Amino acid sequence: MWRIPPEANVVEEERRQAPRYSFIASAELVQEKSTVSITARISELSLQGCYLDMVNPFPVRTIVLIKISSATDSFQAKGKVLYVHPGIGAGVIFVEVLPQSQAVLQRWLARAEDEQQTLIG
Repeated sequence: MWRIPPEANVVEEERRQAPRYSFIASAELVQEKSTVSITARISELSLQGCYLDMVNPFPVRTIVLIKISSATDSFQAKGKVLYVHPGIGAGVIFVEVLPQSQAVLQRWLARAEDEQQTLIG
């Protein structure tokens, strides 16, 4: 029997508070207090976190430095792995975002929202 991990409830609450948008960009995660890094692809983005497509995600509760790069901007934040889908990806919540990265994130989300409205309407 498959059970939803307790961390997933946090993600569902977060999802209700901040909509997620489809967003494709490259990312690098570096485990805090080490030099271990993983490259990934962002597939969903919200004001409070993102979903990363990757084969071997860090374990739940791992603190990471996440760097996201698009064609025109880059974003950096301290994050925490909330949930993992082994072999598929992981959800990360942003726990510390500098003001310049917050501005980039808000631009990306505004653009993603506009694109979603264009597809719907």
